[in-house]
Amino acid sequence: MVFNSYTFIVFFAVVLFLHNLPFNWTIKKVNLLLASYLFYAVWSPPFIILLLFSTILDFILGKSLYRETNLLKRRLLLTLSLLGNLGVLGYFKYGGFLMENFSILMATMGMEYQPMKSDIILPIGISFYTFQTLSYSLDMFKKKYAPEKSLLDFSLFVTFFPQLVAGPIVRPDELLPQFKVPHVASRIQLAQGLLLLTLGLFMKVVLADSLLAEPAEDVFGSDSLLNTLDAWTGVLAFSGQIFYDFGGYSTCAIGIALCLGFSIRDNFLYPYAAVGFSDFWKRWHITLSSWLRDYLYIPLGGNRHGVVRTYMALMITMLLGGLWHGAGWTFVVWGGLHGLYLWIEKFIRDKTQKNIPPRFFYALLTFFLINITWVFFRATDFTNAWNLLKSMFYLYPDGKVVLDYLSIIKVGLIMSATLIFHWKLRERRVLAEFSKLPWWALGILWAAMLILLIWSQESTSSFIYFQF
Repeated sequence: MVFNSYTFIVFFAVVLFLHNLPFNWTIKKVNLLLASYLFYAVWSPPFIILLLFSTILDFILGKSLYRETNLLKRRLLLTLSLLGNLGVLGYFKYGGFLMENFSILMATMGMEYQPMKSDIILPIGISFYTFQTLSYSLDMFKKKYAPEKSLLDFSLFVTFFPQLVAGPIVRPDELLPQFKVPHVASRIQLAQGLLLLTLGLFMKVVLADSLLAEPAEDVFGSDSLLNTLDAWTGVLAFSGQIFYDFGGYSTCAIGIALCLGFSIRDNFLYPYAAVGFSDFWKRWHITLSSWLRDYLYIPLGGNRHGVVRTYMALMITMLLGGLWHGAGWTFVVWGGLHGLYLWIEKFIRDKTQKNIPPRFFYALLTFFLINITWVFFRATDFTNAWNLLKSMFYLYPDGKVVLDYLSIIKVGLIMSATLIFHWKLRERRVLAEFSKLPWWALGILWAAMLILLIWSQESTSSFIYFQF
């Protein structure tokens, strides 16, 4: 079930109605849990078994990790949790990728190995809820807080439908305490939540799907060298598409949770106004970047063990972050480029002992370099990526033309407006900005978004990050 569908509107209306009935809190939580399983089962009911497996495994092991005093046993319990969660993730997400590369390795050694054709189906959202449950086990190993006693609350934490399949990745100590006491949205929270839901759907349906998806697909779907203007337009279109698609999903998730009375932290903060790459990762997919920092970069040593160790930890974190996004070498290169950018940025800052000033020029340079990384993120393979990079930088005026002038103008206007808005609002919050508007202006803006949504509703594609 996708947020941008009439089915979800009916589903959410029923959930909201039940949540506001005068039931006791336990019944309301059971309703939310059943709704979350139904929300997930629409894609494939059998994969609910994986959700149950992750829930029960980490609920049981979490208690044991917290109570066990023997360090060796605690490490064995943590290893069991890691193997259970990452093993399932590895099989479904990386099984085919590993077998394909094993075949290539055998061929280079002169041995022919032809594995059976893989028919593994990737369960939707598995990367997100795996990281979410893993954070609980890792926190229990550190004895960060007391283990959860209620299986109902823990199950709801794992499966809470607004952020189940594409985040934001919520930490246990952020969401579990909210399930302890009754939560029902106030009128203001309900209005704010519905406004965020409308904004998120507008970002996804109107901007990402209706206006930017086609130019991006035309350019990345071409196997020829392209006219330089077309190549850059297609990359910029994807840059906008992925932000409005994923940022739209996160905005919807936060809004839906708020309609139910729950708070989920921001996942995006105007990332195309980032000044440098450490700033970018404080603004883009914030819950993933903070997860990788706390559970991977810092345990690898962070910046506590010298320059070489710091650079190694930084690159490993970004490479694995790239691989998290997809089972392909293009994603690894995408992560590696971000790691390289962070290396260069850190080197300059360490040498000059200065932070990069927040100037628009540096933000544009950051945005320019980010667009190069998006080529590898979106490209189907390295040939596709290399052809596109050559088209962007080798200046092929006689390259193939795949876009009309209207598409080029459309993408140029949208992305120019995006950069201006991101820069102007870089330290602000969207709800705070909405609250500053007079009621009639907010009403006109909200109505305009709804009208454009209805006009564009034939676009009901899944969100890009569902595949991760």
